[in-house]
Amino acid sequence: MNTNRRDFLTLTGLTSLSLALPRSLRANTTPPHVLVIGGGFGGATVAKYLKLWGGNIDVTLIDRDASHYACILSNLVVTGAIPISRIQLGYGNLKTKRGVNIVQGEALSVDPASKEVTVKIGNDFFAYAFDKLVLSPGIDFINPAGNYNSDLTPHAWKAGPQTLLLKNQLAAMAKKQTFVMTIPKSPYRCPPGPYERACSVADYLKRKKSGAKIIVLDANASIQAEPINFGNAFTKTYKDVLTYIPNAAVSEVDSSTKTIVTSQGTFKGAVLNVIPNQRAGQIVANAGLVNDPTGKWALVNPLNYASTLYPDIHILGDSQGTGQPKSGHMANSQAKVCADAIIRGFSGEAPDPSPVTSSACFSPITSKTASWLTASFQYDPVTKAMKRVEPSFAEAPRPTSDGMEQMFHWADNIFADSFS
Repeated sequence: MNTNRRDFLTLTGLTSLSLALPRSLRANTTPPHVLVIGGGFGGATVAKYLKLWGGNIDVTLIDRDASHYACILSNLVVTGAIPISRIQLGYGNLKTKRGVNIVQGEALSVDPASKEVTVKIGNDFFAYAFDKLVLSPGIDFINPAGNYNSDLTPHAWKAGPQTLLLKNQLAAMAKKQTFVMTIPKSPYRCPPGPYERACSVADYLKRKKSGAKIIVLDANASIQAEPINFGNAFTKTYKDVLTYIPNAAVSEVDSSTKTIVTSQGTFKGAVLNVIPNQRAGQIVANAGLVNDPTGKWALVNPLNYASTLYPDIHILGDSQGTGQPKSGHMANSQAKVCADAIIRGFSGEAPDPSPVTSSACFSPITSKTASWLTASFQYDPVTKAMKRVEPSFAEAPRPTSDGMEQMFHWADNIFADSFS
């Protein structure tokens, strides 16, 4: 598919919303209460749009942290290209501009029958009641066997302190040393992300650490996203720096010696960046909502993202199992469908029968160029699933400097749409 820049911006939703705005909720004497767990792109967006579109709905957002560190652009923090403050997103605008109740605490358990969530705030425990519950906790890890310790061999797949830990380890590398990283079995958070990290690190080593190498151990049989651009980067741009090894499933990790055992052999590096296999966030598992055939993700109705087990509990983003990409942009898009459906439901209306979601990603290939990937999904009433719209599925013909510039505009748009 030959997609130009205007088409790309339209497909990714940067020029217009991909769904019609719903009617405001009819006036009620007692406002319904929607409780949102998780303040990433899914949770922040659904909280914002429930207030923006829903009128008098009472919305409470609970997250264990005072702010959210975006995984978007985080690989540029690893290489020192941008400061971590660039990806730190606060909840102040959601509170002051949108009227969302913000609570810093850790959601521990869900009682679907009594419609309550137990939350730990400091040393105390509280029960939060809900009419509707939205869970958007992101991913959790399936840690590898052996002596694995993410404080020694960071994943940096949840942005924040882990990102800075990997940044410092990379900066401390000496010339001619080796950086070893793993790519988890698909599906995982952000399909292009690990390959983007491999390119960013390879570019950094090439410029700053003469003779240093990077080994990329992919548990998958091939590159999972942007195969043309990442394939060219691996075999051409970084052919003297980067070694890519597919079908390298991890069997054991010793973080103390920075050694990893895989189906393709044993490797050791000065820096070992292990990105473990992934599953739904722990609160989703604790609630008994993980019910897909793999035992990792929560099945939902894509018309409203309600759990197939409990219709008053909705699950967004990385934890859901609809087959759509697990990305910040997709979580943002799903959140709007979910908010619309919840508002309609409170008014006695059915969800939109044909929702559309979109996902996009820009990936730095060098320190000066970036590529992009985009796809849209449409609800299929026959299969009752989200089906990829094939004309929307495309990757950039090649990485460009314009792509690098547009990457920051895209990121700022997603940041603002979710958190402002």
